[in-house]
Amino acid sequence: MECSSAVAAADEKLLENGTYSCSEPRKGGLRTMPFIIVNECLEKVASYGIMPNMILYLINNYNMAIAKATNVLYTWSAMSNILAIFGAFLSDSYLGRFRVIFIGSLSSLLGLTILWLTAMIPELRPSCESLGLVCNSAKAAQLAVLFLSLGLISIGAGCVRPCSIAFGADQLAIKENSNDERLLDSYFNWYYTSIGASTILALSVIVYIQENLGWKIGFGVPAVLMFLSAFSFAIGSPYYVKVKPTHSLLTSFVQVAVVAIKNRKLSLPDYNIDQYYQGHDSEPMVPTDSLRFLNKACIIRNPERVLNPDGSVSNPWNLCTVGQVESLKALLRVLPMWSTGIFLMVSQSSFSTLQANTMERRLFGNFKMPAGSFTVIMVITLSIVIPIYDRIVVPILAKYTGQPRGFSCKVRMGIGLLFVIAAKATSAIVETVRRSVAIEEGFEYQPNAIINMSALWLVPEFVLLGIAEAFNPVGQVEFFYCYFPKSMSSFAMALFTLELAAADVVGSVLVNIVEKVTSMGGKESWLATNINRGHLNYYYALLTFLGLINYLYFLVVCWAYGPAQGEKLEASEGKGDEQFDYKELHSSVD
Repeated sequence: MECSSAVAAADEKLLENGTYSCSEPRKGGLRTMPFIIVNECLEKVASYGIMPNMILYLINNYNMAIAKATNVLYTWSAMSNILAIFGAFLSDSYLGRFRVIFIGSLSSLLGLTILWLTAMIPELRPSCESLGLVCNSAKAAQLAVLFLSLGLISIGAGCVRPCSIAFGADQLAIKENSNDERLLDSYFNWYYTSIGASTILALSVIVYIQENLGWKIGFGVPAVLMFLSAFSFAIGSPYYVKVKPTHSLLTSFVQVAVVAIKNRKLSLPDYNIDQYYQGHDSEPMVPTDSLRFLNKACIIRNPERVLNPDGSVSNPWNLCTVGQVESLKALLRVLPMWSTGIFLMVSQSSFSTLQANTMERRLFGNFKMPAGSFTVIMVITLSIVIPIYDRIVVPILAKYTGQPRGFSCKVRMGIGLLFVIAAKATSAIVETVRRSVAIEEGFEYQPNAIINMSALWLVPEFVLLGIAEAFNPVGQVEFFYCYFPKSMSSFAMALFTLELAAADVVGSVLVNIVEKVTSMGGKESWLATNINRGHLNYYYALLTFLGLINYLYFLVVCWAYGPAQGEKLEASEGKGDEQFDYKELHSSVD
């Protein structure tokens, strides 16, 4: 009993100080890494592997129009990104990372299993005639099963992805020696290497299986991989350090807004530091003048009622600290610059898959590159450009311009936006050529016919998008670090995830508008299911024009911000954090 009491006491101490004071076997450490990394990698292979070809599954097996199928995919992606914020909140505030990851793994497994069943059981899909070339519309129950599977997969991704890397770091936080940082660096390197490899595997091997072996095996393999992911994570449970949930930054933001509204009738006091609640162990400061309305959230009124005898606040929904207020202000300050990146994230990969499906994809011998695998070109480009910029371009810029960090974060964002515009323009040109070839060869009414044009024409646009990804998102995260206090450094990636969700919403709205406007009067929609009769090239041209408008908006926002306060060397102090975060941007390939 004494030993178990000591262990329990040690567990409590671990959660507070990160160390054990007893001699019993420690939990955590490097031995837990395989369980965690395998869980994350297999989850990515499983979920990313079904995304590129999903547009074909929805069109060919559920008889959806291109616009409707694209909206389904945009909604699915937006849900996954929004739920990632919710998953992080849930783990930080209530359940802890282990439980959230485990719940997410089971949810993904269930969702992938149901999706696999839609391929296995004919009754779960619309009935088809003439060898499956023509399908009836899906019934409400059939769509409900499909959407249930996608929703469960989104819940799983939203739980696993934001918590996995932090959970792995928790396992190494118990070390008492001075090699902690070296261990964490090693863990991050292995983690991101495995994530990159799993992403490429998903976009190549899994997509190839779907195209060549059919949906039954193509969805069955991801389901099996997800089972292995959940199983590998579960068997490591006895060895994990399970840090208790504490407080979420999102909750803090809501508290500031609520208290500011409660105190809206209060007058702001003069710059008297004693009238603002500072909290424990914080540097005394007066809230800034910007967004002054929020300052009312930290005004102390009736100290006897709102404060405990030890000076702590009795109810955080009645009084906030100056630090909480300034954190929310920091978030609101970066939102204009954050909004300039939304358009960059609007994906066109589903349309590119449809284009590639009509083109000659034979590379050598009998090997055909899967139509949904072209996104891997963007990932490879991104993986090449970032090291080249970091190891070659930055030293050259530092030598000749005196800027030790190379281009400023604003310049990097601007470069990325220009490459996106170039990518969209290239897409418009390539689609114009592809459509002309299809019509010239007599395939105007045969959208599934293979035309005499190499799919390698699609490579330049993905290369340009990869270069854009290497510049803009990384510059954004660095910009966020410049404007955020250190206590909010981990929120930079959460903000980036929200941007992905916003881009999905914008993409869905744009597709709906284009579909309705261009089909008025009985005309053929630009986004017609038969892309040889539609005008994807016009849609890409519209995206190019909107990209130019967005770039002008970006220049205005840059002018409004003025000289960047944080391109000072504060961001370089957090160089390790920056490296930690920007590699996670690989997740934007979906």
